[in-house]
Amino acid sequence: MKIKIVCVGKLKEAFYEKAQAEYAKMLGRFCRIVIDELPDEPLTNVKGEKAEEAVRAAEGERILRRCEGYVVACDVRGKEMSSEAFAEKLGSLMSGGSSTLTFVIGGSLGLSAGVLGRADLRLSLSRMTLPHRLFRIVLLEQIFRAFKIMHGETYHK
Repeated sequence: MKIKIVCVGKLKEAFYEKAQAEYAKMLGRFCRIVIDELPDEPLTNVKGEKAEEAVRAAEGERILRRCEGYVVACDVRGKEMSSEAFAEKLGSLMSGGSSTLTFVIGGSLGLSAGVLGRADLRLSLSRMTLPHRLFRIVLLEQIFRAFKIMHGETYHK
């Protein structure tokens, strides 16, 4: 299975880059992991809902061009799952023939209506607001945890 994470913004801090590299390495035994970083839209002089929507739309167009397979939009208003339920969902997608699973992490203003509409699942890892860079690491950890659960390995406990 190929797991693709399409995200707006680049990791700049070395500790986030190291954490991402470590999880990508650990996930390598379970799947092919691809991190696809897209540039942020500049937010200077973005004032008002119309301007914010224009930023989401521009980022959304770039995101949609990168989506493939089953698409999971990471959205604070999405469905929350336990780690076990998340593992079960991944397992059912794999056994159901999905060869590519794309997770989408939007920019600081969130995801466009087009991206949310394209998503097969809207997922929330927490109702709390997390910085996008940290969220990416938490998502990688939960994907790794899901594979460990599916394989009956002890990491989960």
